Amino acid sequence: MARKLTWATGLLIFFMGIVFTGLFNMGLAYTNELEFCTSCHSMQTNLREYKETVHYKNASGVRAVCSDCHVPKPFFPKMIAKITAAKDVWGEITGKIDTPEKYEAYRWEMANVVWDKMKATNSRECRSCHDFGAMAFDEQDRSARKRHARAEERGETCIDCHTGIAHEEPEEPEDAEQASEG
Repeated sequence: MARKLTWATGLLIFFMGIVFTGLFNMGLAYTNELEFCTSCHSMQTNLREYKETVHYKNASGVRAVCSDCHVPKPFFPKMIAKITAAKDVWGEITGKIDTPEKYEAYRWEMANVVWDKMKATNSRECRSCHDFGAMAFDEQDRSARKRHARAEERGETCIDCHTGIAHEEPEEPEDAEQASEG
């Protein structure tokens, strides 16, 4: 009898684990959708800007959404990104960035957090679509060809040149250190 109970308990735990894993992955997928990312009032600014970029509409019809640029594919970096993003949700809930004016006041700091992360990861999310090894330099205009070749030689990363590629680049405050403290 005890052996049957042990097997039944084991099977129950196993199936509950499968259900939990499935629900967890569904939750992660849902929070990576454009509609979810832009559902806060403060993200409407980003949405308007994004819709004016090549990442939203282009000749090839390939669209990069928020999570393609802001959420890593590997599991542990993804979890860190999700936890980090919770502070922006908290900022919306608590009123820190819930109006366009408050959002703009905090924008320089938020942008720098993203840029620093991208530099630290060698623009990992950018490189999931854009890779020097896959670029056809001969099909790029002269300036891009020259700059990309130089960047590759110097070991530079995408974000070194392409800040403001999907959103308007924020104005640096007169005293950036003071702005990040406020």
